[in-house]
Amino acid sequence: MAETVELSRVGVLLREWRRRRRVSQLDLALAADTSARHVSYVETGRARPSRSMVLRWCEALEVPLRERNALLLAADYAPAYRESGLDDTALTAARAALEAMLSAHEPYPAVVVDRHWNVVTGNRAMGVLMNGIPEHLTRPPNVYRLVLHPEGLSTHLANARQVYDLFLERLTDQANATGDPVLRALLDEVAGYPIPDDPEGADYPPSPFEVPLRIRTPAGELSMFSVMATFGAPADVTLSELAIELFYPLDEFTTRALRALA
Repeated sequence: MAETVELSRVGVLLREWRRRRRVSQLDLALAADTSARHVSYVETGRARPSRSMVLRWCEALEVPLRERNALLLAADYAPAYRESGLDDTALTAARAALEAMLSAHEPYPAVVVDRHWNVVTGNRAMGVLMNGIPEHLTRPPNVYRLVLHPEGLSTHLANARQVYDLFLERLTDQANATGDPVLRALLDEVAGYPIPDDPEGADYPPSPFEVPLRIRTPAGELSMFSVMATFGAPADVTLSELAIELFYPLDEFTTRALRALA
């Protein structure tokens, strides 16, 4: 009976990920070089997949490393991916790379976030974005709360409604794609914030970016866009969940202002 419960659990997880990715049993079987019957048998608890098969399915479904470990455990196998602390010796090189990127990016803002958009660290130039944000929003700091909370950065954004809509769409997509309950709770929270209003008749110059950050500061309105970077082919859960967001000036005025503030 215990074995049946375990097999049923891995089957339920596999089915959830397949439906989340909108992949049929046949499509998954073809991608993983197996049969649709085997996929069906595992999902209904009538067969136990091999360790390598679980990993092949995870690869085909683009399952995050943390959840790959969960699927392996559900099938009664040991996790395949280590989860290190960011301060662990094993991540010394990765930590040094993050620090180098943050430092080299100044005087422009840059921030490292985890998969729940909690701020891990940032460079000194992030002060431009954090200026005036109340302390209760920084314990611990979360990008979505910092930007969308009615006491956060949104009060200084000239295009607050555009940013709100973009952030909600991005978070909704991520929560649906991962099924992460923490992201779902965060989405429910920020979706309950008051919807900001942009000034009527705002006329912005043409931009290659649909929604840049337009921040009102004592130095004038700063316009920035961002680039997200992640580690290539990580084999550690912690590294796979880290991303660095690099902000760049969108115009010459913002370039001069950020350099002057450095």
